[in-house]
Amino acid sequence: MVWRKIGRAGVWTAAVFLFLLLGSNLWVVWSTRERVYADPESIPVNDVAVVLGTSNKLINGSPNPFFESRINMAAALFTAGKVRHFIVSGDNRTRFYNEPLEMKKALQKAGVPDSVITLDYAGLRTLDSIVRCKEVFGQDTITIVTQSFHCYRALFISEYYGMNAVAVMAQEPPLESNVYFREYFARAKAVLDLYILKTAPRHLGEKEPLGI
Repeated sequence: MVWRKIGRAGVWTAAVFLFLLLGSNLWVVWSTRERVYADPESIPVNDVAVVLGTSNKLINGSPNPFFESRINMAAALFTAGKVRHFIVSGDNRTRFYNEPLEMKKALQKAGVPDSVITLDYAGLRTLDSIVRCKEVFGQDTITIVTQSFHCYRALFISEYYGMNAVAVMAQEPPLESNVYFREYFARAKAVLDLYILKTAPRHLGEKEPLGI
């Protein structure tokens, strides 16, 4: 009898967890889908684009296609006159791992001048990058550059903080299923962070206006 009750409790717990997971994903995607663009020519003009960080290399040392496609999209936006300044936001956990610096070098190589690139070394996660864009760099109207599966969560966070944001989908390389799997949980975690835990960025610090 006891084991039957435990089994029922486990089933109900799993059902509630699954409901919350699916519900969070539907909320995040459906509430932001109309502000996700595939074509840089059709996206609204904003002064500032935030390029969300990822490693420039895969574990095996080969170029990371996610990194390269974000850089290519950012450069395309600049060439098309859709943005005039970039915040490259990512992790700088050690002197041997520096996402913002690698993004800056790649953008320069793609023809974007150094003078229109601002480095955000404290973009440790998507929430940090978005909130710091507003609170540190003073920008609440932005274009977000990342892959499609990531766009919805970034927009969801920006909407919560009252920002006027759109996102453009960088080309999405063939994805392994675990990338989508992680994103399902990341969206649920975003809902939890924003509405339950009230999670704040790890680092804010002094304001750094872009002066544009």
